[in-house]
Amino acid sequence: VVYEQEGVYIHSSCGKNDDQDSLIQGVLRVIEKENEVIVDWRPLDDTLDTSNILCAGKDSSSVVEWSQTPKEKCSRGPDRPSSYEAEWDMVTTVSFKKKHHSNGDVTAHANGESKWSFLFSLTDLKSIKQNKEGMGWSYLVFCLKDDVNLPALHFHHGDSKLLIKCLEKHVVLNESPQDKRMLLVNSQNKSLSQSFENLFDEPSYGLLQKLKKDPYTVTMGRFSKVTNYIFDSFRLSDTSTQRRPPSEMADFLNDAIPGLKINQQEEPGFEVITRIDLGKQPEVSRREPVSAEEWAKNMDSEGRILDVDYIKRLIFKGGLCHTLRKEAWKFLLGYFPWNSTKEERANLQKRKTDEYFRMKLQWKSVSEEQEKRNSRLRDYRSLIEKDVNRTDRTNKFYEGEDNPGLILLHDILMTYCMYDFDLGYVQGMSDLLSPVLYVMENEVDAFWCFVSYMDQMHQNFEEQMQGMKTQLIQLSTLLRLLDSGFCSYLESQDSGYLYFCFRWLLIRFKREFSFQDILRLWEVMWTELPCQNFHLLLCCAILESEKQQIMDKHYGFNEILKHINELSMKIDVEYILCKAEAISMQMMNCKELPQAVSEILGMEGSSVTPDSDTGEDESGAVLSCPPSLYQSISPPAVAANGTRDSSQQVSDTQNLAPA
Repeated sequence: VVYEQEGVYIHSSCGKNDDQDSLIQGVLRVIEKENEVIVDWRPLDDTLDTSNILCAGKDSSSVVEWSQTPKEKCSRGPDRPSSYEAEWDMVTTVSFKKKHHSNGDVTAHANGESKWSFLFSLTDLKSIKQNKEGMGWSYLVFCLKDDVNLPALHFHHGDSKLLIKCLEKHVVLNESPQDKRMLLVNSQNKSLSQSFENLFDEPSYGLLQKLKKDPYTVTMGRFSKVTNYIFDSFRLSDTSTQRRPPSEMADFLNDAIPGLKINQQEEPGFEVITRIDLGKQPEVSRREPVSAEEWAKNMDSEGRILDVDYIKRLIFKGGLCHTLRKEAWKFLLGYFPWNSTKEERANLQKRKTDEYFRMKLQWKSVSEEQEKRNSRLRDYRSLIEKDVNRTDRTNKFYEGEDNPGLILLHDILMTYCMYDFDLGYVQGMSDLLSPVLYVMENEVDAFWCFVSYMDQMHQNFEEQMQGMKTQLIQLSTLLRLLDSGFCSYLESQDSGYLYFCFRWLLIRFKREFSFQDILRLWEVMWTELPCQNFHLLLCCAILESEKQQIMDKHYGFNEILKHINELSMKIDVEYILCKAEAISMQMMNCKELPQAVSEILGMEGSSVTPDSDTGEDESGAVLSCPPSLYQSISPPAVAANGTRDSSQQVSDTQNLAPA
């Protein structure tokens, strides 16, 4: 129930003002159901749903009247019928009082409802007529599409403005040019708005609110449920209007996601990226994962990493063997400083262990009564329990309902809420934690590695979702440079905003690759090589690899979403890593790289051709990401050929700061 107003009357006989029987008091509600919005008015004695009697215990001598108790939620017992759940799951706790029958009650039908009761779906609404201001009680008359005028509803206990505001969240209302009191429903805009939100199979009362509350469910479970209705509703029946103008799509998306601006080339303030020849993508190969022997050779007697850049390049090109991950991930994520000794790391772990268990004790010691008074903590726990139950069980570490891995997952996430209570828990975070916990096999180490990972990812989960907006815009910019023709095709199918990549970005491809492949992908990304925002180039690599099928088969909006969704667990991680690296080299070698792209990839000065001998441009400035970044690695025999001057290694490590 998203709106409720008591004291809304039907005047059954307006000529008999003194006869109270002509004023029928009722309750008006707007109800969100699974796929529609219902406006419901019924006389006061009919406002109790029959399923609600199971809670109330109505006797034969009274009528049960219900009123809401604010800020309390109704607990739904297992014995309640499914119809109760469908309509009342969002209703706050209901308190009951008995009201004796009177001879003046409205005549009831055989089914127990008054003849005056009515309800209708907003999809059937044609117009709303309002009263003249200053003319008695505020009233509204609803006119349906079959030209049925419902009885006027008079608001005795307040005006009708709040109802209009509520309805405007679901339909577009415009004043009639002929009569300012008449509000007309704009069905075309409603269809467009509703179709976008139905893409996620959610009631259409605010895509942004759904994303804020539950980005995990919205993005993880909805793309597979695209229907032809959506496809059709984005395109009007007239073939001349098959293509919506980019500006219209941009305006629509900006309304749905405030702050998200689509980079249209005509829009001022954006750099116009003209077609640039990036040249042929170079051939790129991968090497074998870094072995324990290679890792040990790059450590001194006190346990310091001798050459951080060198070891990062090895990891980028081949990843890590699994036995190394437990140690190396702590460096990659920033839990361990790269220049720390073994003794310093042991002391750090002791301090962090004490700190972790102090935070864990905070929520463990909260009593049930205290938690009842702390709505945020209660909500965090509820979301965490749902997410933990959704954990991918294909990995043995998380098999079974009472698996210790699942218990640790729950405890670490609850403790994180104590660590960052403002951000707390947002659904989807467990996807980022589960591989980390699997690798660490230790509660404390997994927690602090997760904290470091969330330092990188927190913008994805903040309420305003600024990180997601920025990444979608940046991805659009990169893809346009890489393949403007493909971008134009996507725009022609109303898909140029790349919203189908949302899930990829939100949880860093966790749902797109197998569990073992995501371990490889993440450790490569954590090296922060070969440039900033390498994960966006991974998106480009996946899209470019699917480009031919999408364009050759003339996929439209519906088919593109379905196709991208079905790529999950079918992508070759090594192939995509090679392709993304090749794209990065393509862009690094470009002499006319647009400034916007340079900033996204962190390649200042890359538009100047580097000197082949010194790696400097003519002004003496060193390029931040030279194209030959990995040419020193000759896979797979890097350890044998990669020896360098030891004095140079020492001077490099002296300049390292703690992570």
